[in-house]
Amino acid sequence: MTIQNFEELIIWQEARRLCTRIYADFKRIRDYGFNDQIQRASVSIMNNIAEGFDRSKITKDNKQFISFLNIASGSCGEVKSMLYLAQDLNYLSPEEAEKLRSDCISISAKITGLVLTLQDNNGKNNR
Repeated sequence: MTIQNFEELIIWQEARRLCTRIYADFKRIRDYGFNDQIQRASVSIMNNIAEGFDRSKITKDNKQFISFLNIASGSCGEVKSMLYLAQDLNYLSPEEAEKLRSDCISISAKITGLVLTLQDNNGKNNR
């Protein structure tokens, strides 16, 4: 089965859920600089997955999709790092922060798996 739309990608669905949780968990925090940064980083994860998928659909080029996936993975790392700071600043409990970091790790691992699959396909574009 070939995936036709980025919304079908499990990694995009998980990134969307993570982003929604980030917005919900930090809406009460008045540190607007922190909120803006972690929210933008979480949005970057899902948007880079979507943009890379749609661009590669047009160009039939897995290399471009891989590049966007690498950016999404970097944004996962940024969110994960900020979650340590959120815990240190008592914006989140250690348990809440760990759950979200675990979600980041899971998404990042799935991104890595997709990148490896796309590299193995050598441009065959079988998603």
